[in-house]
Amino acid sequence: MSDLDFSGKTALVVGGSSGIGNGIAHALKDRGAEVHVWGTRKTAEDYDGVEGSDLRGLNYEQMDVSDFDAINNYAPTFDKLDILVLSQGTVVYSRGEFEMPGWMKVIDTNLNSLMACAAKFHDMLAQSHGSMVIISSTAGYHATKGNPAYNASKTGALGLTRTLGQAWAGEGIRVNGVAPGLVDTKLTKVTTGNPKRRDAAIATIPQGRLGTPDDIAGAVLYLVSPLASYVVGQTIVVDGGLIL
Repeated sequence: MSDLDFSGKTALVVGGSSGIGNGIAHALKDRGAEVHVWGTRKTAEDYDGVEGSDLRGLNYEQMDVSDFDAINNYAPTFDKLDILVLSQGTVVYSRGEFEMPGWMKVIDTNLNSLMACAAKFHDMLAQSHGSMVIISSTAGYHATKGNPAYNASKTGALGLTRTLGQAWAGEGIRVNGVAPGLVDTKLTKVTTGNPKRRDAAIATIPQGRLGTPDDIAGAVLYLVSPLASYVVGQTIVVDGGLIL
């Protein structure tokens, strides 16, 4: 059996309804896992026609990750959990993050919900000796003009990955992370959807291209597999060389 065969494993990808999370969900499904995803819309059908969203073969449920009581009170539709991927995220443009409503929206979604989900599923992961992967961003390593909350949340995600990795390793839970660079998703359309900005951004990436959800999924597959059995608390940067 391949180390990347996840047959018999159950995974939950928070934010798996589109973008990077959706790519990760399908990568796990295609390798045998039973994959559940959380998204913001009421039903899977509400994502029909949405760019970067394909929920075929995935088990979809709606969850507002900024509602921490809802997360805590959630009754799992699966009886075990081997893999938890936290890929939720949002951003507020037009300097909205410099005001408290915008700041709190981003911090609650991008950082506070990580801890809410981790705490919720800790016991299930401990029982299965499972893995958790936090998707952060290369924004955690440098300033991001105009987006203080996004930056602070992603920097916080790096620290949370280290600290939970240390705290839970003795219980058999491996916590690691992936920090994507510029990936072409709906969240980055302010850059990737503008030809001038897109070209300027690509010029800063040594590989000369934008990332894809599949690029990020590859690193996640490694981290949740036996190949990474001695890797704890680490965040792998997957950015085509952007921040070198």
